[in-house]
Amino acid sequence: MTTELVRRFHDVKASIERAALAAGREASSVKLVAVSKGHGASEIRELYMQGQRVFGESYAQELERKAGELRDLEELEWHFIGHVQTNKAKVIAAHASAVHAIDSARAARALDAALRATDRHAVAFVSVNFGLDEKEHGAREAQIPEVRDAIALAERLTLRGYMTLPPDDVEGTERAFQRLREIRDADDPALELSMGMSHDLERAVAHGATLVRIGTALFGARS
Repeated sequence: MTTELVRRFHDVKASIERAALAAGREASSVKLVAVSKGHGASEIRELYMQGQRVFGESYAQELERKAGELRDLEELEWHFIGHVQTNKAKVIAAHASAVHAIDSARAARALDAALRATDRHAVAFVSVNFGLDEKEHGAREAQIPEVRDAIALAERLTLRGYMTLPPDDVEGTERAFQRLREIRDADDPALELSMGMSHDLERAVAHGATLVRIGTALFGARS
């Protein structure tokens, strides 16, 4: 019997494939990060059985709890997609293999120290804020070199690419995606782009996203 969650999973995978083909890309060039924050370990386990391996969490304590509950899933890959609070770096470092939202040199240094303490490595994305509310997290463009340099100097962090959470309006989203790609291309075209969520997946893929962070379209609204 196919559950609603499994049906949505296959719908999302099909949407990614269609978007990639429309952009002249291979579907395999876009990785799905299943954003499981606010949803239970049983749902993660169900998608794991369908072949999904990468799951994204935004809160350190929630990540820690689920990692413990699902420790038997040997191929499960945790991505931390929330703001990196330096006082939570040890928890993040203990479980995440990728961190999508490093927006300061301080956060990079704290995470690197925590990775050294736990004898682990992780890949990192520079999180860029394109004119969102000042209260939102993310490095401004002028701060990117400082954050990138801190990651480059880290012993246990490796730069994987760039990430953004765009404005809500369509025009702002288009500009943000385009600009993030320009920043990536000027740095190294081989780096990845973490951008695109449930409501703008197609536009993100058209602009070159290599990872899309999908929550609502996959798990449904959080209760």
